[in-house]
Amino acid sequence: MSLITHPHLDAPDDFYEDLIEAHQGLSADESHAFNARLLLLLANHVGSRQVLREALAAAAVPREEPSLLPDFSNPP
Repeated sequence: MSLITHPHLDAPDDFYEDLIEAHQGLSADESHAFNARLLLLLANHVGSRQVLREALAAAAVPREEPSLLPDFSNPP
């Protein structure tokens, strides 16, 4: 299995709204802790160390090089 880097998320705007809502009322530290818990839950769901390493590498790409990150403004 390889990391999916093309838009693959059902209703990305709705998910983004849910994510922002989940952070409402949290302090910066609580927000960081929430993100860490969410990341670990999703990493457990993915399950593949290879895919997770690909995701770490893709996330490390500077913003000037967004080619590995999904562009939800232009679905396939």
